[in-house]
Amino acid sequence: MSEPLLTDALEGDALRPPTAHIAAPSKGREWMLMLGALGVVFGDIGTSPLYAMRETVLATGGTFPHHDNTIGALSLIIWALVIVVTLKYVVLIMRADNDGEGGTLALASLAHRSSGIGRRMKMAIGIGAVLGLALFFGDGMLTPAITVLSAVEGLGLGSREFEPLVLPLTLMILIGLFAIQNRGTAKIGVLFGPFMLLWFAVLGVLGTISLVQTPSVLVAINPWYAIKIFVEAPWHAFVSLGAVVLAVTGCEALYADMGHFGKAPIRKAWFFVALPALLLEYFGQAAAILRDPHLAGTAFFSVVPHWAHYPMVILSAIASVIASQAVISGVFSITQQAVQLGQLPRMDIRHTSATDYGQIFVPRMNVVLCVGVVLIVLIFKSSAALASAYGIAVTGVMVIDTMNVSLVAAKQWRWKIAAVIALFGLLAIIDILFLGANMLKIPEGGWLPLFVAGGVFIIMEVWRSGRRAHMEKIRSESMPLNLFLERADKTPVRVAGTSIFLSARDDVVPGALLHNLKHNKVLHERVILCHVVVDDTPIVPPAKRIEVTKLGKGFYNVNIHHGFFETPDVPRALEEARPFGLAIDVETATFFIGHETLVPAEHPVLGRWRTWLYMRLAAAALSPARFYHLPPNRVVELGTQTTI
Repeated sequence: MSEPLLTDALEGDALRPPTAHIAAPSKGREWMLMLGALGVVFGDIGTSPLYAMRETVLATGGTFPHHDNTIGALSLIIWALVIVVTLKYVVLIMRADNDGEGGTLALASLAHRSSGIGRRMKMAIGIGAVLGLALFFGDGMLTPAITVLSAVEGLGLGSREFEPLVLPLTLMILIGLFAIQNRGTAKIGVLFGPFMLLWFAVLGVLGTISLVQTPSVLVAINPWYAIKIFVEAPWHAFVSLGAVVLAVTGCEALYADMGHFGKAPIRKAWFFVALPALLLEYFGQAAAILRDPHLAGTAFFSVVPHWAHYPMVILSAIASVIASQAVISGVFSITQQAVQLGQLPRMDIRHTSATDYGQIFVPRMNVVLCVGVVLIVLIFKSSAALASAYGIAVTGVMVIDTMNVSLVAAKQWRWKIAAVIALFGLLAIIDILFLGANMLKIPEGGWLPLFVAGGVFIIMEVWRSGRRAHMEKIRSESMPLNLFLERADKTPVRVAGTSIFLSARDDVVPGALLHNLKHNKVLHERVILCHVVVDDTPIVPPAKRIEVTKLGKGFYNVNIHHGFFETPDVPRALEEARPFGLAIDVETATFFIGHETLVPAEHPVLGRWRTWLYMRLAAAALSPARFYHLPPNRVVELGTQTTI
């Protein structure tokens, strides 16, 4: 059974009918969704005050007078939250839902379906989607490290005696977080929303208390103070954008989790809770720094009363764990999508909730993330050093999202070209400035997310190219299905029962079927050729799940459709074939799958090193029997050898 290639999976000239809309939630339900969004969606951006103001003020320290530097840094952060997060993501990009789902991949799929775009544009969208996935993996390793480390560093600020405990305690928290992933977050997840509501309330109160003491800081609302920095010292202002972006990390989660909570709850949670609390906190931090310039290095704890220092350390540590959990869950989700779209080898994907399809656990990726995060903490050792590595992955995804949503606006929303160029051109310039500023941090640590993203991109590209070459090899060496059916009457023996052959393609005879005939010289009375198709939509409606074609002579062709947010379950899908005139008893049927041994050709199409890597990836891929949830006692594997 093959996985679809991303360019193939995204491709489709006709828009598919959207999933049936769910009735608007009641007021009580909407409040619960808002609370849940606070815990899942805003964890990352909600913990940005731990380091964003500190790094932004320090980035231009000494370049401008103290007052101008602080007010300018605050103004940059305020308008980044307004333009990048509020205008771009909350107002504009959240309009571009793919059957109710969001995220870089869903947006790329939506843009790819736009009419009137050429092959090159579609290819560019596909490459951008793969690059966005790769960058997200890089961000997934950095976020838990910097958030937890920033929170625990508060211990050392309270007393130098605790400084030696910062790294060990950070590692203990992170390793413990990854250790409990296999249990799922359903039970503890119900606490995320109320706790993050408390977190935002505390941020708002502490920021307000500090702001009242120095109300003059409110002048930062005027964007001129941000522009003034660029006018007086353009280069230093440009460099400072590499720190300003820390305040908007997590904005992708606003869009990616839209399918779980809906647009309205996320928007209301942002406008009524998260945004006001963050603004008050940043105003408060800037006010404290204005009163005492020496507090710039401890901006977050500068607004915390002395008696509340350690309780705030505990509170921020818990908030950082919640933020990390949201990112880890996001990595699991994006891994599932990449596997479904054929960008990564098949992996074990476990559902940890019977009611929420988003609650999944990917053991292999959990181990990779854990090892990567621990190494990052040991290498950088402080949140200040990690800030140099943070931002490139985020801004890269921001650029890709802007390009895709501009295409959707022009082709699907039917906006005037002038409006698209004016609005999204401005947003693209801002994104590119952020990206350029973060590129300057490559020697200081920015190489890390690029290294991770580059490694993931190479794996994805080799797997995609390898699967394409592999499928072409299978097609060229397979017997056409129509020719086989013409000769089916010459089969020596037909035995009672149903055989199900998982097929890589629906136009050729599966290799397992030919090998079964060669060795056993029999065919079952009913032969079902089963082909799993991943559509270019997140979720496939039940009515469109199954396609059954009666081929005659006891043969049936069954196409099972799934979305890229779903995990294929072949037996369950086959049980839904009865309305189509095909009743299947999965418990008595026999599933046949091929167990391939890959051998490098004398002159491999992919080249030697890519062929070597592809063979290793294929060997590490999860068995089709496990991936498609086939009953273990009803599976027969037939060995084959393929030269690539």
